[in-house]
Amino acid sequence: MNIFQRMAEDVRMVQEQDPAAESAFVIWLTYPGLHAVWRHQREHRLWVKGHRGLARWLAQRTRNRTGVEIHPGAQIGRRLFIDHAMGVIIGETAIVGDDCTIYQGVTLGGTGNETGKRHPTIGNHVMIGTGASVLGNIAIGDNCKIGGGAVVVKDTPANCTLVGVPAKIIIKDGKRVGKKPAVAATSPEAEIAQLKRDLAALQARLDRLSCVKEPAEFPAQAASDVAAGAAVVLADAGSSN
Repeated sequence: MNIFQRMAEDVRMVQEQDPAAESAFVIWLTYPGLHAVWRHQREHRLWVKGHRGLARWLAQRTRNRTGVEIHPGAQIGRRLFIDHAMGVIIGETAIVGDDCTIYQGVTLGGTGNETGKRHPTIGNHVMIGTGASVLGNIAIGDNCKIGGGAVVVKDTPANCTLVGVPAKIIIKDGKRVGKKPAVAATSPEAEIAQLKRDLAALQARLDRLSCVKEPAEFPAQAASDVAAGAAVVLADAGSSN
């Protein structure tokens, strides 16, 4: 497949993924994420052939022009869509599979404690949200989704959704991971019975207060207020039942 065929399929990928995309010509002209990927293909070929200084110089020019920093040594699959592009960093030993989507501010970086293969390997059909970081020599399985702002530092199996710092799996193979908090189920009859008990306790307290003569006006006023409130509560409970 020649460079023009690759560019054409990249443009089609954008049209499928981006609802704001317009004509193929506008996409080709105005999407810096595509320009960064296309320039990287040339830079990577130079890197592999041993022209590393030239490859790094061209990569810096691409960074200045597009806001995307892809090391010439990184291996990028087909149809990568870098949406909005600005602030994306992909390290030297990173590997990105086919049909992936990366949003602005994403880092595929190292931890600073590794040598050799020190950047992540991203599978096929992976979506990485805004501001997420995938760090270290770890593997992200196919069809994963990484939420915005997440920090992934461990291997992740396929078909998972991750969120948080550090990132945790919340969905795996279409099913939610972890138990939902238990919610006590109460019937309307039980709620009314509880309200009656509460009102009885309030009435007993008022009866005790009525024995106090100072100030004389307080018990009568309190009894009147509570009685009115009790009537409203019972009326609401009866209507909901």
